[in-house]
Amino acid sequence: MPVVVQDVPDRSRYVVLADGRQAGLLTYDRGETQIDLLHTEVDDAYAGRGLAKALVTHALDAARRDGLAVVPSCPYVAEFLRRDPSYADLVPAARRAELGLD
Repeated sequence: MPVVVQDVPDRSRYVVLADGRQAGLLTYDRGETQIDLLHTEVDDAYAGRGLAKALVTHALDAARRDGLAVVPSCPYVAEFLRRDPSYADLVPAARRAELGLD
């Protein structure tokens, strides 16, 4: 199953395509210095295929590339960060402690 993640900035979201169909999305609010990752969802038909992880990884890699701090408002993103501390440095220090990332 070919998986592609695309940024759709005019709709403030990343979308994940599986077999050419939109299978999920991650909405965000992007400012000049930070991006707030708001909500992640994957269609039930694609559950368990790692698509949410692909969305979040793509968003975090883009934030790092663009020099943006990450606000993980989405519970899935916050849990992802707890499980993969290699991205914790993207979260502002005060928020890291709040989320248990330190």
